[in-house]
Amino acid sequence: MGPWGALPIGVAIGSVGAEAGWWLEGARRLDEAGYATAWCWDHVMGKGDPTVPVVEQWTTLAAAAAATRRIGLGSWVANVMNRHPAVLARMAGTVQAIAGGRLTLGIGIGGFPREHRAYGIEFPEAAERAARLEEAIAVIRALWTGGPVTHAGRFYPLAEAAAYPRPEPPPPILVGAGTPAGVRLAARAGDGWAAEAETFEALRDRYLEALAAAGRARTDVRVVVGFGGGRTGVDALAASPWLEAPAETAARWAELGADEIVLTARTSADIDRLVDAAGR
Repeated sequence: MGPWGALPIGVAIGSVGAEAGWWLEGARRLDEAGYATAWCWDHVMGKGDPTVPVVEQWTTLAAAAAATRRIGLGSWVANVMNRHPAVLARMAGTVQAIAGGRLTLGIGIGGFPREHRAYGIEFPEAAERAARLEEAIAVIRALWTGGPVTHAGRFYPLAEAAAYPRPEPPPPILVGAGTPAGVRLAARAGDGWAAEAETFEALRDRYLEALAAAGRARTDVRVVVGFGGGRTGVDALAASPWLEAPAETAARWAELGADEIVLTARTSADIDRLVDAAGR
C-alpha cells in the first residue's frame, strides 16, 4: 500500500530544463517503484531562461508508453491552443495503443502567452480559449468513436472525418481548471478535474455544485490534485510533507476530496527521494 495509504500518488516529471533521456529514466524508475502515474507538462520554452532544454509533451509520452510497463501516463495538462483537437485525438489514440490503455488526457486553456508569441501560435482571451476547449473535448470524443464525424463547430469544423483505429478504451479526459468558470466547464465536459493544490479548497464546493447542476455524481468523476511550483533545476521535494509525513499528509488530502495526488519532481534528487519513499 505504500507510505500514503490507499491514496494513489502520481508524479509530474519536470519537462523544463530536462533532457529526454533523463525524463524517460525517471519514468522507468517511478514505474518500478510502484507510482500510480507519470505526467508530462506541455511547454516548449522555459519561463525564466528561454534557452534551457525542454522536452515536448506528446513525443515524450509516446516514448514513455513504450519504455514503461505498468504506470499510468498523462498530460498535465495539454494546452488546447497548441494542437488542433483532431490531430490531438489521433496522437492520444496512438499513445493509448502503445501504452496498452494507460493514458489519461489532461487538457486546459493554457497560460504562458510568451510561448505563443514566440512560436506564432494564437492565444486569444480566456473566454475564447475556454470555448475552444469545450468544443475540442467534444471533437476528441467524437473522433475516438472512429467516425465518420461531421461537426459544424465554431472553431473546429469536421466533414466526414474518420479516425481508426479507435482507442480502447477511450482515455479519460481531465479538465485543468483554477477558476470558478473553469470548474464549471470541468464538471459538465470532463471525466474529472485536474486541480492545483493552491486553489483546490477554494473551488472544491463550486465543482461539486456544478456536478450536481449537470446531473452528474461525484463518484463518476476523478479529482486529481497537483502540487507544482519550484524553479528549473531546483529540488521540488526537499523537506516536502509528502515525504516527511506521508501518511498524515495523504489522509488530509483524501479527506478534502482528492482521488489522486500529483507531486512534482524537477531533479534527479527528487526522483531518488520518491523511489526511497516508496521503498519504505
